[in-house]
Amino acid sequence: MTERKVLPFNPLDKRHLGESVGQAMLRQPVTPMAEIARFDGAGVYAIYYCGDFPAYELIADRNRGEAFSAPIYVGKAVPKGARKGGNLESNPGSVLYSRLMQHKRSIEEVENLSIDDFHCRFLIVDDIWIPLGESLLIAKFDPLWNKLIDGFGNHDPGKGRHAGLRPRWDVLHPGRPWADRCRSRDETAEQIIREARDYLRNNPPPDDTTMITT
Repeated sequence: MTERKVLPFNPLDKRHLGESVGQAMLRQPVTPMAEIARFDGAGVYAIYYCGDFPAYELIADRNRGEAFSAPIYVGKAVPKGARKGGNLESNPGSVLYSRLMQHKRSIEEVENLSIDDFHCRFLIVDDIWIPLGESLLIAKFDPLWNKLIDGFGNHDPGKGRHAGLRPRWDVLHPGRPWADRCRSRDETAEQIIREARDYLRNNPPPDDTTMITT
């Protein structure tokens, strides 16, 4: 009989640290996107959809009845200059609130989504733990707008920089003025809807919404 090697638990392992941030975020209250009040801090967040857009039936079903168990998007907001090794003691300002407001404006600009169908959880986190928390949440939930329908979190590239392809998210949800100036894609909205349905059939949101892994 082969002896099974059991490794000692290391609470400082980066996976465990990321899971602790993810667990804390999932314990936060759910707030309607239309009603977020201004706050300061940086951190991680998850956005939930519960409307009737045809590509998202499975996600919406998991989130109705105040279950909110299937994020459609997970993201982070880090302080300005964090990627360049900024001052760790600097005040992050309202970067997380501003990021959520950017998403709110994106949803409000498009033709086929309603901000009333979106809710979010968010957690203010010390800068160093933010990327770990985001990575573990994305790995846990495989959010559709992170994994398949890219572009929701994109910014306007600026004047004269719209030569790139229109993001898939904007093909499916037209209306953002800057995306309308980008080059058209060959894919149609109908094709992306079919892909989304196939993706969700093959990658359904987990029944266990905790970060605990085995």
